Amino acid sequence: MKHVEPPPGGFAGPVKRSVTIAGHQTSISLEPLFWQALEAAAAERALPLNALIAAIDVARIEADDPPNLASALRSWLLGRAMERRT
Repeated sequence: MKHVEPPPGGFAGPVKRSVTIAGHQTSISLEPLFWQALEAAAAERALPLNALIAAIDVARIEADDPPNLASALRSWLLGRAMERRT
Protein backbone atom coordinates (compact mmCIF):
# COMPACT_ATOMS: atom_id res chain seq x y z
CA MET A 1 0.00 0.00 0.00
CA LYS A 2 1.32 3.41 -0.99
CA HIS A 3 1.94 5.94 1.78
CA VAL A 4 -0.41 8.94 1.91
CA GLU A 5 0.76 12.24 3.36
CA PRO A 6 -1.53 14.21 5.69
CA PRO A 7 -2.72 17.60 4.49
CA PRO A 8 -0.71 20.70 5.41
CA GLY A 9 -1.16 21.30 9.12
CA GLY A 10 -2.24 17.69 9.68
CA PHE A 11 -5.68 16.20 10.09
CA ALA A 12 -8.13 18.24 12.14
CA GLY A 13 -11.76 17.90 13.04
CA PRO A 14 -14.44 20.49 12.34
CA VAL A 15 -14.35 23.95 13.88
CA LYS A 16 -17.67 25.70 14.51
CA ARG A 17 -17.99 29.36 13.54
CA SER A 18 -20.90 31.77 13.56
CA VAL A 19 -21.70 33.61 10.35
CA THR A 20 -24.45 36.03 9.37
CA ILE A 21 -26.48 35.09 6.30
CA ALA A 22 -29.43 37.16 5.11
CA GLY A 23 -29.48 39.06 8.39
CA HIS A 24 -29.50 36.06 10.73
CA GLN A 25 -26.70 34.23 12.49
CA THR A 26 -26.04 30.55 11.94
CA SER A 27 -23.26 28.20 12.99
CA ILE A 28 -21.28 26.18 10.49
CA SER A 29 -18.85 23.39 11.31
CA LEU A 30 -16.01 22.90 8.82
CA GLU A 31 -12.50 21.54 9.01
CA PRO A 32 -9.79 24.24 9.23
CA LEU A 33 -8.61 23.59 5.64
CA PHE A 34 -12.11 24.37 4.36
CA TRP A 35 -12.26 27.58 6.42
CA GLN A 36 -8.88 28.60 4.98
CA ALA A 37 -10.02 27.82 1.43
CA LEU A 38 -13.24 29.83 1.92
CA GLU A 39 -11.28 32.79 3.28
CA ALA A 40 -8.92 32.63 0.28
CA ALA A 41 -11.85 32.44 -2.17
CA ALA A 42 -13.53 35.41 -0.49
CA ALA A 43 -10.30 37.42 -0.64
CA GLU A 44 -9.85 36.60 -4.35
CA ARG A 45 -13.32 37.99 -4.98
CA ALA A 46 -12.79 40.97 -2.67
CA LEU A 47 -15.80 39.84 -0.61
CA PRO A 48 -16.32 39.47 3.11
CA LEU A 49 -16.44 35.80 4.11
CA ASN A 50 -20.11 36.14 5.10
CA ALA A 51 -20.97 37.48 1.63
CA LEU A 52 -19.34 34.52 -0.14
CA ILE A 53 -21.08 32.06 2.18
CA ALA A 54 -24.39 33.82 1.56
CA ALA A 55 -23.88 33.60 -2.23
CA ILE A 56 -23.14 29.87 -1.99
CA ASP A 57 -26.20 29.50 0.24
CA VAL A 58 -28.42 31.10 -2.41
CA ALA A 59 -27.11 28.65 -5.03
CA ARG A 60 -27.62 25.78 -2.56
CA ILE A 61 -31.24 26.72 -1.86
CA GLU A 62 -31.97 26.85 -5.60
CA ALA A 63 -30.83 23.23 -6.07
CA ASP A 64 -33.44 20.53 -6.68
CA ASP A 65 -32.39 18.66 -3.52
CA PRO A 66 -30.44 21.15 -1.40
CA PRO A 67 -27.80 19.68 0.93
CA ASN A 68 -27.01 21.23 4.30
CA LEU A 69 -24.91 24.39 4.15
CA ALA A 70 -21.66 22.79 5.33
CA SER A 71 -21.92 20.12 2.61
CA ALA A 72 -22.67 22.79 0.01
CA LEU A 73 -19.60 24.79 1.06
CA ARG A 74 -17.34 21.73 0.89
CA SER A 75 -18.78 20.74 -2.50
CA TRP A 76 -18.38 24.26 -3.87
CA LEU A 77 -14.76 24.39 -2.73
CA LEU A 78 -13.92 20.96 -4.15
CA GLY A 79 -15.62 21.82 -7.45
CA ARG A 80 -13.64 25.05 -7.60
CA ALA A 81 -10.37 23.20 -6.92
CA MET A 82 -11.16 20.63 -9.60
CA GLU A 83 -11.95 23.37 -12.14
CA ARG A 84 -8.60 24.99 -11.44
CA ARG A 85 -6.77 21.75 -12.17
CA THR A 86 -8.19 21.52 -15.69
